[in-house]
Formats: sequence, structure tokens, C-alpha cells
Amino acid sequence: MSTDVDRAIADLSSTLGDATRRGIYLAVREASRPLTATEVAARFEIHPNVARHHLDRLVEEGYLRVTRGSGERRGPGAGRPAKHYEATGKRISVEFPRRRYDLLVELLVRTVERLAPEDPGAVAEEVARDYGRALGEELGIAARMRDADSVVEVLTEVLRDLGFDAEVSEDGRRLLTRTCPFGEASDHHPITCRIDQGIVSGLLEAARRRSVAVVTPHAEGDRCVTEL
Repeated sequence: MSTDVDRAIADLSSTLGDATRRGIYLAVREASRPLTATEVAARFEIHPNVARHHLDRLVEEGYLRVTRGSGERRGPGAGRPAKHYEATGKRISVEFPRRRYDLLVELLVRTVERLAPEDPGAVAEEVARDYGRALGEELGIAARMRDADSVVEVLTEVLRDLGFDAEVSEDGRRLLTRTCPFGEASDHHPITCRIDQGIVSGLLEAARRRSVAVVTPHAEGDRCVTEL
């Protein structure tokens, strides 16, 4: 156990222990689109080669991945397309001792599937909706959603507090989620998406909004999309 913890700490400190590299990782992770080394260099006032070194190191360790710009000119004479960097959603955590919340989620999901074999998703969504409604009332979410434009923004803030890696889409009308608190269980059990959907629906009910939440898993790469 101590060996695993030591290794986790060593990996984190070697990759994210450097303040500049850590800042670059956070900037790329929070950006609304993939960034180039030139953009990162300008933001942190460092040489592009230094920015590229940090970005490539983050790629090697699995925190970022490389994409190619979709709007760049192609064909003869276009030159090599610039690398764009975006976050992978890799989880960062060190626990003392290790806790198996992923196992708990897995077992609870299996329990629901066994108790309601005909439609476990509907049962899970109903329970999650009740939770979301109660949470929304406790947070006074109706007062925070002053107008239609603030709905998605407030939902994003609440979901982040619950452990979702959520952000507002560029058009401001959708929720984009790269990772959720259910970990690897969400990859094997679609029922977890119904839980996400239920929580958002419950929050909307608490805010007295008539919108209906619909979650589409991995609709944009590794990001799930919640339409309202």
C-alpha cells in the first residue's frame, strides 16, 4: 500500500510539482478549446520552446493530448499544422489509505439493476431527481437562476461542487462534462448517465424551470453533453 502511495506522490510531484507546468495544465484544462504552444507561451510570458517542453511532458504523462486545428489551411505549401493541446480528463488524487469509492458505485449500480431489472435506469433517475430537487431547494437555486441565461451557468457551478468536471458550452446553452464522480463505473453502466440526468432535472424542478435535461454520453469526444 505504501509503495502505491509513494509512487502516486512521486508521479504527481515530478509532473505537476513545477509551478509553471502546473499552471499550464490548469490553463489548458479550463480553456474552452485546445491551445497551441504559442498561445500558452504568450499567456505565461515564456519562450514557445519552453511552453512546448512543458506541454509535451504533460502529454507523455497522460494529462494532455495532441489534436490538430480543424480550421488550418491544408494542401501544398500549407506547412506543418500546429499542435493543439487539450486535457484528457485524467484524475489526480492521492488517498491515505486508498478508498474504493469506485467499487461502492459499481456495487450500488448492480444492486439497482438487480432490484429493478425491467428498467433500472428509470428507478435510478427518479432517485437522482429527488436528490437534485432537495439539493436545489437547500441551495436556494431558484433565486440564483435570475434569468434564462444564468440557468446553465448555475447548473455548472453546482455540478462542479458535486465532483463533475463540468463547463458551459460556447453557445451557453449546454452542459459539457468530461468526467463525473462515478469514475470507471460510468464506462460500464449507462445507468450512471440517467443519474446525471436525474440530478439536473431535479435541480431544474427546484428552480421552477420547465426545461427537461437529456444527457448524451460522449457526444463530443470524451465529453458528455446535457441538453436543456
